[in-house]
Parts: sequence; structure tokens; C-alpha cells
Amino acid sequence: MNADESWRNKVRNQDRTRREELNRMTEQVIGGAFTVSNELGSGFLEKVYENAMAHELSKAGIRVEQQYPIQVYYDGIVVGNYVADLLVEDCVLVELKTIKALGNVEMAQCLNYLKATDLRVCLLLNFGRPRVEVKRIVHDF
Repeated sequence: MNADESWRNKVRNQDRTRREELNRMTEQVIGGAFTVSNELGSGFLEKVYENAMAHELSKAGIRVEQQYPIQVYYDGIVVGNYVADLLVEDCVLVELKTIKALGNVEMAQCLNYLKATDLRVCLLLNFGRPRVEVKRIVHDF
């Protein structure tokens, strides 16, 4: 094996490890979402689910930041400001909704958040149904 092949294998292994870590983290977040959904049901405002999710994940020893600020840059200047509901372990964005059904607008919102942050995974969680609806949006993997 030459140096170039060795380097490629190392990069592949790092990518695989990173994917596995992200998968484990998203599984934990989704598990927390089902716990919150089972306990609270539907019908509350988005902020209630945000607080409940932050509490549930924190109880599990997972770092959570609520109302995570996102800036969009163009030509070295800030051209837009957004706020994601949760940032989990500095690697997974979580966007919460309390609507009848998730659509393209909500998916695009998550994808734009990922593009602006250079993060790879956003979980879109909809608590507006009897059972939480989960969409996993992945960018650039």
C-alpha cells in the first residue's frame, strides 16, 4: 500500500467513525423525542417541547444549547440571522415544529441551517401529531 492509499483509508475510517457517532447521537435525540411525545402528547406550543427536549437530553448527560444562533455570510459579511431550536453535542441541529404535517418548507429550513453552519445532520421533529414525526436531514455526507 502506497502513501496515497494509506491516506485515503485513514480518511475513510475517520468518515465512518464520524458517521457512527452522528448516528448514535441522532438515535439518542430521537429516543428523547419519543419519551417527550409519550409524556406530553400533542397540543402544546413549540417552546414547551423545546424545554422538555432540552431537559430530557440533559438528564441523559447530553450537552444541549437552546436557541442556537446561526449567521449566514456572503462576501465576508453577515447577510442573515436565524435561530435553531437546539444544538446537541455541537454536532446535531434539532428543529421543532407543532404543525399538522412536515413539508418541503420545513425540510428546506433545516437544509439551509446545515449549509450555514457546516454541520451535517439536522433532526426535524414535529410534535403536532399524536405521535412525534421525525425527519433526518443530512447535508454533504
